[in-house]
Amino acid sequence: MTRSQQVSYSLREISERFGGEIIGDPDIRVREVATLENAGPGAIAFLANPRYREQLSGTRATAVILGVAMRDATSLPRLVCVDPYACFAHVSGLLNPARQAQPGNHPSAVIHASAVVAEDAEVEALAVIGGNTKIGARSLIGAGCVIGGNVSIGEDVRLYPNVTIYDGCVIGDRVILHSGAVIGADGFGIAMSEGRWLKVPQIGRVVIGDDVEVGANTTIDRGAIDDTVIEEGVKLDNLIQIAHNVRIGAHTAIAACAGVAGSARIGRYCRIGGASGIAGHVTIPDHVEISTHTLITKSIKQSGTYSGAYPFEANREWRRNAAQLRHLDDLADRLRALEQQLKQPKRSES
Repeated sequence: MTRSQQVSYSLREISERFGGEIIGDPDIRVREVATLENAGPGAIAFLANPRYREQLSGTRATAVILGVAMRDATSLPRLVCVDPYACFAHVSGLLNPARQAQPGNHPSAVIHASAVVAEDAEVEALAVIGGNTKIGARSLIGAGCVIGGNVSIGEDVRLYPNVTIYDGCVIGDRVILHSGAVIGADGFGIAMSEGRWLKVPQIGRVVIGDDVEVGANTTIDRGAIDDTVIEEGVKLDNLIQIAHNVRIGAHTAIAACAGVAGSARIGRYCRIGGASGIAGHVTIPDHVEISTHTLITKSIKQSGTYSGAYPFEANREWRRNAAQLRHLDDLADRLRALEQQLKQPKRSES
């Protein structure tokens, strides 16, 4: 959609859709979103972080979205709400709608005769769809996607180009899979036998719930026996590895380059920072936040925030501190020995 084709909305129309108190002209119209710094006429911007309040005074935005505490910080027409960032997300989605499926299949797409593709779905060029696979209403299968046999894809699903879904996987409604995502590859199941690795067949599936988004080049392995399950509303960033038999609870978000080892169980509404590692067979309860670069090697019992990254510092200092860390075990033994000596009753003087 070009800028000349963009539809505009009044603050009144936006408030009726998403709530919020209008201060100023309710009929002022906006057609695009922008930052406070770069906004121009016709744009609506937002302020959620007080650190950027100075930019508010100089913005050229037509209207702004503010939190309750900032309601009187400008004379511009504004929409005041409890969570300005969430409101901005709604408005951005309204002004920048995703492309809808254009019913039909490209002539170069290869669709098995037993596959069922909804009449109002779209299959783009060079996509391949296997036997007994079902594609739901209004779904869009991007160019070059490969979908195996016996796959179930729900309604309003968006597969960007070059997504791969292996046989038997289940994709819910309104799921977004970005380019390069691989759903249902074999998990890393191997057993040592007579000095050689023996592959363990991976016979489970990947089951993805409604409203899940999976980033570019993220991989989700199929279960070894039971299924790998991604519950509804989960958001996975780019370049994440989800191993076999993992279960991720609803509305959990995981940032880029994280890795989750096999059979881990992650609760609902968790937030996991980028480049974090979750060991296999651990359990993480609901409402846990894991900081960036944190390694979780055992189960967590209580909700809360957990951090394990070693802060960076000048290399010379880091090398000195690292050398001390190598001797922690010896220092702990010496400390215990001293504690035992202090506990012994003093000998009376002879």
